[in-house]
Amino acid sequence: MIRMSRLADYGSLLMTYMARQPFQAVHTAADLAAATHLPVPTVSKILKLLSKAHIVASHRGAKGGYSLAREAQAISLVSIIVALEGGPFALTECSTVTDHQCELETECLVRHQWQTINQAVYQALGNITLHEMAYPRRRFDAVETTSALNEAVAGGRIR
Repeated sequence: MIRMSRLADYGSLLMTYMARQPFQAVHTAADLAAATHLPVPTVSKILKLLSKAHIVASHRGAKGGYSLAREAQAISLVSIIVALEGGPFALTECSTVTDHQCELETECLVRHQWQTINQAVYQALGNITLHEMAYPRRRFDAVETTSALNEAVAGGRIR
């Protein structure tokens, strides 16, 4: 089973909540934790990672806290996941172009296919904005969000 970490899951929840608030509204970690029913230490950890990735902005002082660094339409779901999971985005050890650690790499028959699948999933998540997460027009269509994978299959790059 392919599953993103709980931290990335909670991060998407937290960011979706922030996207539903007025743009650049400043929120404390405690307020966000209460609103999303997440533990304060978890929210603090997520906010620090997202701040480091310039997805949220940190505000110091008595009225400090965190706000979205950009409009929700300019933040992709994949950027949130990569910020919280650590990069690069990879479904398998050999999914990225560099830094392979697999001992079967030289004899692998499926490496190229996994790289194509990884790219398709990355593109699908990259095409979903935080605004769409916060204000879905309809349920995401699995075919729509995996169109890059469908194109790869139709184009004969995956058999």
